[in-house]
This record gives sequence, structure tokens and C-alpha cells, in this order.
Amino acid sequence: MRALTYHGSHDVRVDTVPDPEIVNPRDAIIEVTSTAICGSDLHLYDGVIPGVMSGDILGHEFMGRVVETGPGSTLKKGQRVVVPFTISCGQCFHCKMQQFSACDNSNPAEKQDLTEPLYGHPLSGLFGYSHLTGGYPGGQAEYVRVPFSDVGPIVIPEGMDDDEVLFLSDILPTGWMAAENADITEGDTVAVWGCGPVGLFAVQSARIMGAHQVIAIDHHPHRLELARQMGAKVIDYTQTHVLEALMEMTGGIGPDAVIDAVGMESHGFAPDNVFDTIKQKVGMGADAPHALRMAIMAVRKGGRISMPGVYGGFADKFPLGALMEKGLQLRTGQTHVQRYTKDLLRRIQEGEIDTTFLISHRLPLEEAPRGYANFKENQNEWTKVVLKPGTAAV
Repeated sequence: MRALTYHGSHDVRVDTVPDPEIVNPRDAIIEVTSTAICGSDLHLYDGVIPGVMSGDILGHEFMGRVVETGPGSTLKKGQRVVVPFTISCGQCFHCKMQQFSACDNSNPAEKQDLTEPLYGHPLSGLFGYSHLTGGYPGGQAEYVRVPFSDVGPIVIPEGMDDDEVLFLSDILPTGWMAAENADITEGDTVAVWGCGPVGLFAVQSARIMGAHQVIAIDHHPHRLELARQMGAKVIDYTQTHVLEALMEMTGGIGPDAVIDAVGMESHGFAPDNVFDTIKQKVGMGADAPHALRMAIMAVRKGGRISMPGVYGGFADKFPLGALMEKGLQLRTGQTHVQRYTKDLLRRIQEGEIDTTFLISHRLPLEEAPRGYANFKENQNEWTKVVLKPGTAAV
């Protein structure tokens, strides 16, 4: 089959690789019909996530049609399914608490020692996201083996387009959980750093959850316009002093809740961010948490911080004093996708949530390297790239 493989920083290629096979009774094989490039894929593309090996198949946002099942799978051949990026057994302590992204059994035992010393516990399994998370082949491919297929995939009703439901795999539940973690109540002001896909879905979700005012912060004009179209007020951080603007927009109090939808690769020329980026590039640091620092400083005393943005290691100059002295709450984590998919599918069917507005480009799988390069370098125009295996290159 054909699949997008990693060969080093900014070097991804579509290669011919072996077809996946059933390994365990609960496995299923999915023929991929749509797969997307995620903002967190760019952390791999930029070479800032360790444990990615040459030839690894990337991608964790995908859906398709079931073509083969193991005897323990509950799926049936021919069903259309969206597959969560989190691989979860459904039976361990955490899965039973619906903390699916904390699954104890999805990361193979021989891989768990890679992350336990760094985080205190081993990470769970994820598709296409380094050997730290199990080394599972990802979904930017023609076919994928899906472990624990009786737990993860959600069956999609016929008549719904891939574009409507593909983002149930990751970014829609991630934006929803980001807003949920902000503990939004009627009348709140919520500030969202980053108008990438997760940030835009967080804006949409915060509005649905009753926020009175949502303020979106970015510097890409088109992405800010998309946030504005969803009812958000916007701040271009290259034109405005963000902290002063937020204080003015909230009567001198600060936002009730803030969402960091940026993560470890903040952009901009603030002094702290420039130093973080240099250290990241030369291997002296893993994270550039400028957006998180700003969010902590901006949120009102007694406020809430939600952090869906991906971080992988250590952060310098973290404002721990502000976190404590202001009495703030911080909630974060990889998304418990399986907890949200049924409810979000219903909301899509009823027209409450729109997902298709985000897609700017649809490309054949063979053009995935071009998609990565443009999603990285032209983020204003390339808001979301969907890859279509089996279609001809143009």
C-alpha cells in the first residue's frame, strides 16, 4: 500500500509499504477514505518530538471503511467508521473512568520505559505519533490496523459526507474538551490563544456552552476572520498589546477562562519566545510556551486555564508564582475522544456544529508532502488539509 512516511525534519515521503494485517482478536483493518494533517503533526514534521524513526507512518486523524475484522471486533465489514486518535482498551482503570487517553494497556510493554522516567507514568498509545506512544502506524495511508476496534471507532450513518465527520477523530473533540475544561458558565468571557483548527473548534464550543464573550488571539487574517464569523471578537497580537486589550475588554478584571490552543511551538518575536525557539532548535529545550505564559498572566484572579495545546518536555520561566498567587485552576491532557464522539455526532447531524468550514484544501495522498509544507509555511491560507487515498495526483 501507499503511505506517508517520516524521513527526518521537514522530509516526509509517500512510499510503498507492507499492508497491515490482523494481529490481535480485537483488531480491524480500515481502508482509509479521508485523513487529515493535524497541527500536532507539525511537531513531528519539525523534528521536536523524540522517538520518531525513519519510515514511520504518520497521521492520527482518519476514517474509512472496514475491510477485515478479528474475531473480537464488534465492527462489520463495509461499515464506515471514524477512528479516535487515542488507542484505548476500554477495560483498564482509566478507561472505566472514561479517561481514555490515559489507557494503561494501549502502549506496548516494551515501549513504556521510554516515557515513564520522563512523566512518572508511561504514555498511552496514539496512532502515528512516535514510539513514545507505542509506535503505531498512522492513518495517512491507504489502510490502517486499528487495535481495540470494539472500543474506539464510531460507526457513521450512511448519507453523511466524510467532511462532516472526519474531525470527530481528534480536533473537534479536542476543541470541545478544551472548552469543557475551561468550566464555562453563562456570561463568561473566554480568551482563546491560537486560531488553528483546535482553537477555532474551541471558539465554536465555548459559544455553544454559553460564553457571553469569546476573544480569539492570532495573527493570521483569514483565521481571525473565521473566528469572527463564529461570533468571536479578535485580537491580532502583532498589532495590539494583548494583555492591555484583554483588560480593557473585560472592565479591568481579565477573562474568566483562557484556552491555550497553541502548544509547544509558539510564534512571534516576544523576547521569551525567541529564546525558547532558539533553545528548541539546538536541542536545549523541548517547549516554547509563550502562549501559556500569556494566558496565565491574562486570566482573572480565581480564573480557569485550559491547555489543549501539546507540550512534550520542560518549560523555562514558567510563571508558577502567578499560577499560585492568583488562585488559578489548570486543566489539560490528551483528549478522551471516545467520551465525546456520540454526542458530537448528534450535534453535527442536528446542525448545531459545523465542521466543513475549516477545510481549505483536499489533496490526493500522493501530494501529502506538499500539504505538509504548505500547512507549515502558509497557515493563513492552508487552514486544514484533507488527504484522499486512492485518488489521482494532479
